[in-house]
Amino acid sequence: MSAAQRDPSVTGRPEAPLLRGQEGYSDNVTGRKRQARRWELLFIVSTLVGIVALGSLLYNVLDSAYGLVAIDVKVDPASLARGGVALEALPASELATLLREKLKKRDLKTIEKEQPLAARSTEDLLGIVQTKVVGVDVVGTWVLSGSLLRRRAIEAELARTHPNATLTFKSWLRPAFLSSQQSPDPMRSGVRSAILGSLWTILVTIVVALPLGVAAAVYLEEYAAKDRRLTQVIQTNINNLAGVPSIIYGMLGLTIFVRLLEPLTSGAWLTGATSATANGRTILSAGLTLALLVLPLQIINSQEAIRAVPGSLRQASYGLGATRWQTIWAHVLPSALPGVLTGTILSVSRAIGETAPLVVVGASTAIFQDPSGPFSKFTVLPIQIYQWTSRPQAEFRSIAAAAILVLLAMLLSLNAAAVFLRNRTQVRH
Repeated sequence: MSAAQRDPSVTGRPEAPLLRGQEGYSDNVTGRKRQARRWELLFIVSTLVGIVALGSLLYNVLDSAYGLVAIDVKVDPASLARGGVALEALPASELATLLREKLKKRDLKTIEKEQPLAARSTEDLLGIVQTKVVGVDVVGTWVLSGSLLRRRAIEAELARTHPNATLTFKSWLRPAFLSSQQSPDPMRSGVRSAILGSLWTILVTIVVALPLGVAAAVYLEEYAAKDRRLTQVIQTNINNLAGVPSIIYGMLGLTIFVRLLEPLTSGAWLTGATSATANGRTILSAGLTLALLVLPLQIINSQEAIRAVPGSLRQASYGLGATRWQTIWAHVLPSALPGVLTGTILSVSRAIGETAPLVVVGASTAIFQDPSGPFSKFTVLPIQIYQWTSRPQAEFRSIAAAAILVLLAMLLSLNAAAVFLRNRTQVRH
């Protein structure tokens, strides 16, 4: 074959691939392999960059969640023992009596306003005694890497600046951290209220977004005519809404759910609360706002799952006399369920880490009571983390790192549950 015959500009036809034995075959194969190796190298480098970035993030969080802590006290805890019983072993009634004796009336009134002493746990009362009476003061914190590599230097510096301080190794992520409420004292502050608030909010989000997203996807894929102008406009707007900044959804939620639908979202219609006590800044408003945020993502992923169901399955169902709805309910949706659950995983992953729309809707940065239902005031873990990282004390940054680990564990747990359900449905179908 001549060069003119292989040249598409001469023959007017696309260039045909060279066959083994033809002139230039070896050079062509070598060039294609070289190009393939370059692309493979690019993909490997991209993967390594992602792994290094993720590893650096996890290292930074873990490094801040553990380390040495220097604690100084103003009052010797041994002097507060009663009847030969050490302070740490006193029952709740004795700790409450000790607080009434040692604290000023103003400080005691402030503590009782948050929660009465009689309703507090022994661990909570002991933390208050250590903070308000003993005067536990954190004079220094160090990250894990510095604690392991510079321990002697840290001890020498501490002996010079705070000779009476005690240096201990502390894990900020501990069981008490998960079971305690938020507190101004980082040594006894926890994320229980934030965990419950996040779970309540995600529950409302899934309950609203999942059925609406699947229903919209079923209509667009099974009922709406693809060539109609209205269908095309709806599809274009759904795709565009998936990229709208989350703060815009927060403003929409503030206008509709917090203000316009306040009697509904505050629970006033159910509890009979007056307008003076009703407030739409509740878990229900937050969940509905996040449902709007993830709804386009849920619709798009559900559409892809429904579109992937073979058309032969529908035709076989119609051939047996089934109606369109019977075909969708008994065959299309069960086959598309794994893909729908994949979209749910992506939706939950985005919703659980959102902060901006919840700040606008009215999530609290300081809350000292657990949410009890969809009409409760709330905070969530991302807002709790943001509030702690903005504090100047180093110990607040340490408990923020511990809260990040809790948030990652929650996200992985929810995703693992969805993946388990998806795999179960894949096995069945």
